Amino acid sequence: MNPTLRRLLAHRGALLGIAYIMLLAFTAAFAHLILPTDPLAQDLANTLDPPSPEHWFGTDELGRDLMTRAIYGARTSLVTALGAVAIAGAIGVPIGLVAGFFGGWRDAILMRIVDVLLALPGILFAMALIAVLGRSQAASLVAVGITGIPAFARITRAQVLSLRQRDFVTAVEAMGGSSAYTMFTTVLPNAWSPILVQVVILSSVAILLEAALSFLGVGIPPPTPSWGDMLRTGKGFLYEAPYYAVLPGLVLTLTILSLDTLGRTLARLIEDRQSAEDDA
Repeated sequence: MNPTLRRLLAHRGALLGIAYIMLLAFTAAFAHLILPTDPLAQDLANTLDPPSPEHWFGTDELGRDLMTRAIYGARTSLVTALGAVAIAGAIGVPIGLVAGFFGGWRDAILMRIVDVLLALPGILFAMALIAVLGRSQAASLVAVGITGIPAFARITRAQVLSLRQRDFVTAVEAMGGSSAYTMFTTVLPNAWSPILVQVVILSSVAILLEAALSFLGVGIPPPTPSWGDMLRTGKGFLYEAPYYAVLPGLVLTLTILSLDTLGRTLARLIEDRQSAEDDA
């Protein structure tokens, strides 16, 4: 087993975070098999029911089971996070790779574009983009993904700059390796560690941003289950049904906390490994 992975699994907080995310992903993926209730099924005779053996976390204003909707909301959040990370990585990593490897005018132009994206407030940019594209899960996914491009580009560029002058890169170029070959087979494989950390961190940011957009009423439109939308609606029933927002708020908090703990632990372990390699 990889030493970094072994140390990661030995860290109690990271291990709990991994276990929670795996459980959440499994439950969300197979919710239609695990849960007998349709998240869109309405029962107007049992609206805002308190927690009971039939509905563990109660029902909403339309009689829909809150636990079922929270679990299906996990599917919405995880799909949005995965799509956003894929978009941000697919665009940001090549930008950082080219900018760091070639430098010069390519670096100046690409990083100025990244700086423009970085200067825009993420949530305001996402809201403006959704206003143009319309409210949908695809629009939210694209909006959140674009806001993550600068982070991937800057981290990849910094890593490539540190690797560009290494002896093994110089040796590949001296042996006749083309720029594309050197970038994709020599430099990029050695730059994956901080990029992987960014994948974990951006996943938590994407989930939080998607929930914030839904809470503000500009995210994924109802009746698609969304943690942010459940929190927004539950805010209006704090006196009649204070339990309404408990489950989505708890699941959202635990998800962000798990990913943040995992990302921070992984970053620290990779930094310790690189320090050890530099000292050696």
